[in-house]
Amino acid sequence: MVEELVAAGATLASAGVVYVMAAARVVKQYERGVVFRLGRLRDEVRGPGFTMIVPFVDRLQKVNMQVVTMPVPAQEGITRDNVTVRVDAVVYFKVTGPSEAIVRVEDYRFAVAQMAQTSLRSIIGKSELDDLLSNREKLNQGLELMIDSPAVEWGVTIDRVEIKDVSLPETMKRSMARQAEADRERRARVINADAELQASKKLAEAAQQMADTPAALQLRLLQTVTAVAAEKNSTLVLPFPVELLRFLERAQQPTGVPQQVPQQPVPAQQQPVQEQLPPPVPRLEPGSEGSNSGQD
Repeated sequence: MVEELVAAGATLASAGVVYVMAAARVVKQYERGVVFRLGRLRDEVRGPGFTMIVPFVDRLQKVNMQVVTMPVPAQEGITRDNVTVRVDAVVYFKVTGPSEAIVRVEDYRFAVAQMAQTSLRSIIGKSELDDLLSNREKLNQGLELMIDSPAVEWGVTIDRVEIKDVSLPETMKRSMARQAEADRERRARVINADAELQASKKLAEAAQQMADTPAALQLRLLQTVTAVAAEKNSTLVLPFPVELLRFLERAQQPTGVPQQVPQQPVPAQQQPVQEQLPPPVPRLEPGSEGSNSGQD
């Protein structure tokens, strides 16, 4: 009798262990458990930790609650200003409603990926090339709203959407490079012209100041000589005032002797031309013809 009771107790213990092993489940911290009892969704969502279900009756499905990083394949489209581009992006999303993510959509990851691709192609067609290159923050917000609207019903929240890269045709890249180079050259010329204008104004003021004070020119000359001599050059070029040369030339001429002004040759066109007259014609006296005839 005792042996039978011991055997029955061992059998019950074994059955209990098997039941516990079949019913025991462990839900991780970043997961939530959704229970289906005979195919019907239970309202209670199992939290992280140890939990029990009814074996062969309940089915526990775990849902990951972490932020998922999903790259969006590059989509090729034509912008509003008729430029063909290829744009790829990345989507960050997470599940906020485990029950909706399991019940309302078959595969929420695949659904979010397809919605991101179609939304990206739509945003390319509505934008211009300059917006894709320089105004990405606004495009990211618009793309996030387009994906998040249907995803809310699936228990998924779009955390962030970022456009990664915009690929342009080679011809468009060369055109943009030439445009940027021309713009930089234009700005360089404007800056150079502005600098020349400012320098000319300062030089004009300096010339006026030196004209009022002749000693300033000599001081400036000495400063130039000092600056050139500091570089240890073998050749030193000194500017010589032309006014000093003229003063020395006038000083060499003797006093009281009038300065002879060289006569300039008269051009050939201005020289008087002597008219050549024809030789005189002999005049015949009246009756000379008769005398000649008589002599004959």
